[in-house]
Amino acid sequence: MKTERFNDQNKRLTDFRTEVLVVCPACRKQAVASVEYENEKSRLLCPSCGYNKERTTEARLFGIRGPVEMAANLYFDAELWLVHPFKGDVVWAHNYAHLDYLESYISATLREHKDRSHFTLLEKLPRFYHDAKNRAALLKLINKMRKRPL
Repeated sequence: MKTERFNDQNKRLTDFRTEVLVVCPACRKQAVASVEYENEKSRLLCPSCGYNKERTTEARLFGIRGPVEMAANLYFDAELWLVHPFKGDVVWAHNYAHLDYLESYISATLREHKDRSHFTLLEKLPRFYHDAKNRAALLKLINKMRKRPL
């Protein structure tokens, strides 16, 4: 996916957290953790072995009980599927849409940003994602992550 221009859509990490690809705790293959904040439910489901676990999004903090909104994998303490080491750091994504967004940013030679709020996903990325010298290696790594056997 080679593009010349990237127009920042001001996406935040929260835009990718409701459906997260994870490692199945039973068979170690790709599974999906999902969350429905309005119903206060989270689910981890593995299409390979049929592992199926459901949890509430409710938690207790400082004696107060209520729903907590976080990435779907965190309700199960599940390991991310799309994760790979890179030069002493880690490249990761919640799902393929997240990976695509990162890839389109990294592959662009012209990166346009407007109306930034200091809370966007791209503003919070570690420096190595932004460096042109890492572009080819990061794109190769993203391609490898995308092709990981299910």
